[in-house]
Amino acid sequence: MKNKKVLIIDDSAIVRSALTMLIEEEPGLEVMATAADPFFAAQKIKREIPDVITLDIEMPRMDGITFLKTLMAQYPIPVVIVSSLTQMGSETAIQALQYGAVEIITKPKMYGLGEEVEENRLRLVQAIKSASHAKVKRRSINGTRHKPLKVEPKYSADAVISKISPKSMVKTTEKIVLIGASTGGTEALRSILCKLPADSPGIAIVQHMPEHFTRSFAESLDKVCKVRVQEAKNGDTIVRGNVLIAPGNKHMLVKRSGARYYVEIKDGPLVNRHRPSVDVLFRSAANYVGANCKGILLTGMGADGARGLLEMKNNGAFTVAQDEKSCIVFGMPKEAIALDAVSKVCSLEEINSCIF
Repeated sequence: MKNKKVLIIDDSAIVRSALTMLIEEEPGLEVMATAADPFFAAQKIKREIPDVITLDIEMPRMDGITFLKTLMAQYPIPVVIVSSLTQMGSETAIQALQYGAVEIITKPKMYGLGEEVEENRLRLVQAIKSASHAKVKRRSINGTRHKPLKVEPKYSADAVISKISPKSMVKTTEKIVLIGASTGGTEALRSILCKLPADSPGIAIVQHMPEHFTRSFAESLDKVCKVRVQEAKNGDTIVRGNVLIAPGNKHMLVKRSGARYYVEIKDGPLVNRHRPSVDVLFRSAANYVGANCKGILLTGMGADGARGLLEMKNNGAFTVAQDEKSCIVFGMPKEAIALDAVSKVCSLEEINSCIF
C-alpha cells in the first residue's frame, strides 16, 4: 500500500521541521513537501496533489481561511487544521470546519514528559490518517457546496468506567440522547442541532476535538440553534432544551441521582486513542440510563463508540448509526453495524426524526 503524502503549510520553519519529524516516524505517512505560506503551497499543489494538507490558519500574506476557501473550490483535498491555543485561533479553527477542513489539532509540543509528547504525536498522525479517508466535496469560493515511537496502549472504556448490571433506581420517564462523532462530525452535528426545537430532549455529545476548541465549537452552535449549546462542566444536569458537549482532553460520563441525569467530567487514559471517548460516554449510559436514552453514532474513523453502543442496545436503548452515503468517513458506524449494535441505520437527514 502506498504511503499517504502530506503537505505541511506553516510560516514557522521550526513547526514545519517538527511536524515533518513526527509525521515521518509513522509508517504509511510521508511528507511530500512543506510550504511557508499558501502561495508557495499553491505552486507545490500544481506539481503534485497531496493526500492530506496540514494548515496553519494564522499566516502572513494570505490567512488560512482564505486559502481554504480557494482550495476547496479548485482542489477538494482533506485538510487538517493545526492551530495555536489562542481564543482567536480556536474560533477561526472552528470556522475552518465550516469551509471544508475535516480535523483540528493543536500544534504539538516537542518538549515535556515523554508520555505527553507521544500523545501529541499520536493525535497528529491519527488526525492525518482519518483525514486521508475523508470524502471531501468541492465547494464554491463562498464556502457553500456544489450539490516509530512506543505507541500509547489502546485502552477500552474499562480503563475509565467499569461495566455493571443496571441497578434498581427511582423510575423516571425523562428521556435523554447521547451522540458520538469524529471526523466530519462537526458539520453533521451542526446540521442536526440547528433543526431541533427549543423543547428537545436533553443531549450529551462527545465530538473528538482537542482541548480549548470544544468551547468555541459549542459557542458557535449556540448562536445558530434554538436549543442551548454549551461545553459541559462537571455536575451539569442533562435537561430538555440543553445540549452538553464534552470538553476536549476530558472524558464525559452520564450519571444519575434519583430522577436526575448529570454529567461527570474526569481525567483518564486515552480510550480507543481518544479523550474524550464515545465508548466511555455510551458505557456510562448503558450503566445508569438503560432504556431511557437513545444512542446515535455519527461519521468518524476507527471503532470508538461501537462497543459502547452495543452495551446501550443490550440494556434497552434505541440505537442509531449514520449511513455510509452521508458519512464523511464510514468507520465508527460501520463497526457498530458489524457488531449488531444498531437498531436503525439512517441518513444524516433522517437522524433528527430518531431523536423524538
